[in-house]
Amino acid sequence: MHNPSPLLAPQEVQRPQRTLLQVEDNPANARLVEELIARRSDLKLLTARNGYQGIEMAVLHEPVVILMDMNLPDISGLAAFNILRENPATVGIPVIALSSNAYPLQIKEGLEAGFFRYLTKPFKIQELLDAIDLALRYGAENRPTN
Repeated sequence: MHNPSPLLAPQEVQRPQRTLLQVEDNPANARLVEELIARRSDLKLLTARNGYQGIEMAVLHEPVVILMDMNLPDISGLAAFNILRENPATVGIPVIALSSNAYPLQIKEGLEAGFFRYLTKPFKIQELLDAIDLALRYGAENRPTN
């Protein structure tokens, strides 16, 4: 009879890592999110520096959650989001919008377009982490199975 390693308590058993994609062109903003996610052993973070790269990475890696900057150098975050919604491989992925100049009307329009959450920068760290956790739960419960 083999006993489990005494070094790991049952709650410390490693869960498989889930992929989170951030689409962010600002290196300082990207680094902040990288530092936050590095504390989470259950998440692996990928970073795209523009909208088209983000779309390509989302299709290739099928992350469980996407953090989408709304002001990207090539296309808007909304345009990238709409492209993701048209692709069967990415249609069910919860996308959290992040914007530095969001007015109440922009936030309302983003949520009506289908963003899971719409957070303004500078975001509160706990608010972002809570939104990610909610999106992870939502994605696990509502993601279509192949």
